[in-house]
Amino acid sequence: MSGYLIRRLLGAAVVMFAVATLVFFMLRFLPGDPIQTMLFEMGDADAVERLRSKYGLDQPIYVQYWKWLTRIVVGDFGNSIYGSRISVSQIVLEALPRTMSLAALSFFVALIIAIPAGLISSLYKHTKLDHAVTVIAFLGLSMPDFWFAIVLIIIFAGNLHWLPAIGYAPLADGFWDWFRHLILPAIAIGTPFAAIIARMIRSSMLEVLQMEYMRVARSKGLLTFRLILVHAFPNALIPVVTVIGIALGILLTGTVVVENVFAIKGLGRVLIQSILNRDYPVVQGSIFVISAIFIFANLLVDILYTVIDPRIRYD
Repeated sequence: MSGYLIRRLLGAAVVMFAVATLVFFMLRFLPGDPIQTMLFEMGDADAVERLRSKYGLDQPIYVQYWKWLTRIVVGDFGNSIYGSRISVSQIVLEALPRTMSLAALSFFVALIIAIPAGLISSLYKHTKLDHAVTVIAFLGLSMPDFWFAIVLIIIFAGNLHWLPAIGYAPLADGFWDWFRHLILPAIAIGTPFAAIIARMIRSSMLEVLQMEYMRVARSKGLLTFRLILVHAFPNALIPVVTVIGIALGILLTGTVVVENVFAIKGLGRVLIQSILNRDYPVVQGSIFVISAIFIFANLLVDILYTVIDPRIRYD
């Protein structure tokens, strides 16, 4: 197991290096100039050149890349172009708890919806209940995150005045205040995620229910509750966990979009704003952290395989 983890960590380092390199060069080849954007294209030529020199943008691209690469090795992402005294690490560390809180709550919402829906759909195969769950799942997959988020705001914040429409409250201010600010964006992100998981649970459960050991368990007269939750569901989790690992990308993408709708200054909103401002260091730092989260979440999924099924070994 230790050898497998070392290989995966080395592979993760290579992937993150490739992502960082790709983002660095793609930003430089995109149209638009960060200095002109910062000066609203109103600065004189001397001011532009002074700022280019200050931020090292007047140097050859390979020199800029080498300096940036040597800094990120020690965890230094540089400073924001729009605030030379504000480090990218500080910006990311302020935004990361908001994004992780939203992602965690969205994941919890998705599981609450997906597990019962998937189990019910598999137990009542080809019935009206199964068809209803299938239709709802496809609706959940078809609705864009931002559109669903706006609908939730109109209903629960605009009309009913039950929940706030925008903003974020840290968990340190109290659980309820934190929860009421995040529940609407969590539902907007978690619903499409739930639809994917529910369909996978249904498919995996239908396969497991046809296994020989399930027929033996039924012949022993086991209660349906024990039959499903103790014998069938744990054995159906391997493909489900695999899909969860892949679908985490959808969850993170939804976080980026929905944070802007609810004015939550998480990594998603920071990333989009920094792209619009051509703030290269912040864009690079944000994407680096998001890719790291995604890579290590998939590594965690691989480790969970051995917890779910002891027969799986990575020796």
